[in-house]
Amino acid sequence: MTTPTQRGIRSAQTSVLLNAGLAITKLVAGVLGHTYALIADAVESTADVFGSLIVWRGLHVSGRAADEDYPFGYGKAESLAAAVVALILMGSALFITVHAVREIRTPHLTPAPWTLLVLVGVVSVKTWLSRHVGAVGDEIGSQAVRADASHHLSDALTSAAAFIGISIALLGSRYRGGTGWESADDWTALLSSLLIAYNGVALLRPAVHDLMDRALGKDVVDAVRRAAESVPEVLATEKLAVRRTGLVYRVTLHVQTAEDMTLHDAHVLSGKVKSAIRTAEPRVDSVLVHMEPYDPQAAPPSVDREIGT
Repeated sequence: MTTPTQRGIRSAQTSVLLNAGLAITKLVAGVLGHTYALIADAVESTADVFGSLIVWRGLHVSGRAADEDYPFGYGKAESLAAAVVALILMGSALFITVHAVREIRTPHLTPAPWTLLVLVGVVSVKTWLSRHVGAVGDEIGSQAVRADASHHLSDALTSAAAFIGISIALLGSRYRGGTGWESADDWTALLSSLLIAYNGVALLRPAVHDLMDRALGKDVVDAVRRAAESVPEVLATEKLAVRRTGLVYRVTLHVQTAEDMTLHDAHVLSGKVKSAIRTAEPRVDSVLVHMEPYDPQAAPPSVDREIGT
């Protein structure tokens, strides 16, 4: 059976192959077709190649089992990969901005009409790739794979913007005096860089949240709490914390039960709590349960159970 990590790695491998081919195609078309927008697109695709390689490596490392050096596992490598991809996006945006401004200020030839056909093919491939990789990311819950999908979407949008810019340059050169419109594709490359930078920042935030062990959403926390409190003899729960580590969740919580329960029975009960939580939320990898005697005054107001005899 294919594991979530393996599915993520396969999507990254597909991205590497397609992006490498697209980068070469766009670079050649941009140089021969006199359009910096396509060259900027080639830079973006090259960054996509490195981004997908980083996602590939990050998922591979995060799938390692815990050892003496990393007793809590290697899951953070996945979030770190997502953060690096986001930084690559932001770096690409800066590179494109600098060079687009330079091209705007430098007279150059009108883009070749056939470059529009190249862009149509690029937009089609990148849109499909973004949807495919994004579906895998949502399925396995990987921030790194989602970042890779957003990277592909940014490339598709910049290619669409380049199509518009080149079209304006061609129409302007033909019907509006013949000169002065050559830089239209450079302006669209400049505008695209702003979109790329925005996506980079948007991708960086959740990656940093995971690296900082930010609490997961209320829906996940509530599901874990309900599962724990559904176990017979669990009278209350408190100090529940759920964090993401790579593709899995780690849970810690305090469980209150009858104060006269033996240590052995408390141990058995904690095992039942762990099983219930993992059944309710399959992505939970580890559960640390601290057993406590039931204290009605300290218990949450919502708790309304009686201690059984």
